[in-house]
Amino acid sequence: MPDVVPSGLVIVDKPGGLTSHDVVARLRRILRTRKIGHAGTLDPMATGVLVIGVEKATRLLGHLALTHKGYDATIRLGQSTNTDDAEGEITASASAAAVTDEALRGGIGKLTGEISQVPPQVSAIKVDGKRAYKMARAGEQVELAARPVTVFDFAVSDIRRHGDLIDIDASITCSSGTYIRALARDLGASLGSGGHLTALRRTRVGPYDLTMARTIEQLTEECVVLPIGEAVAAVFPRRDVSEDDVRTVSHGGRLPAAGLGPGPIGVYAPDGTLLALVEEQGQVAKPLAVFVP
Repeated sequence: MPDVVPSGLVIVDKPGGLTSHDVVARLRRILRTRKIGHAGTLDPMATGVLVIGVEKATRLLGHLALTHKGYDATIRLGQSTNTDDAEGEITASASAAAVTDEALRGGIGKLTGEISQVPPQVSAIKVDGKRAYKMARAGEQVELAARPVTVFDFAVSDIRRHGDLIDIDASITCSSGTYIRALARDLGASLGSGGHLTALRRTRVGPYDLTMARTIEQLTEECVVLPIGEAVAAVFPRRDVSEDDVRTVSHGGRLPAAGLGPGPIGVYAPDGTLLALVEEQGQVAKPLAVFVP
């Protein structure tokens, strides 16, 4: 690896069996830096796109407008588990043999669009300062509030019937914060059969998809870091400024608004260097994060 670790994003194709934290630990060893973080946790069972920030790009993670995520999922009807996925214990069984394709598609329709979703009991959400999954595993009953989420698309590609069980393959596009496990649980509940998730692969996080992702093995051979300037330009509007403005931005100063919208805007020097993220408020553009000294 180079002596100076570049700031940017690493798009990982996470394998099953590793936590998101495990992946961060692997990348710390590969890149020989501790300044690494991830955006959007993937459960150990899940595979696919995990966005990792390196060096200065760790400050970018909280601002990434990664509101759209894509998944390929397999949902099993006829069994419920205590984690809403295949890693948990089966807590109830009810035959799904009588569930028709029409009823199935009707249930999916009710879970598409703007919905209210209760997160799984076993999740990383904090309740009174404690992680819900730690409370659930300690035998505590966790009361989690429903949250508004959006399922933009819930497209079924295959339905397979095995006696009392039905397996459904689907591609789902949703807002950040949506639990696919909870969709499986709620679909099964609405059809009276119970349901849980048996496979999950994240195909997209914002503009970053599987075509950009590298496996841990590939990254061990060659760790490809998407430069921070390119990473920002892929997500946010771009604003190029003069040398005089470079000094203002570098010192955390405000610029006149340029009418590029309220969300984060990437500000670039004449030589193409990313200077900062700003947001426009009224007539001024205020810094959110400055990336140059």
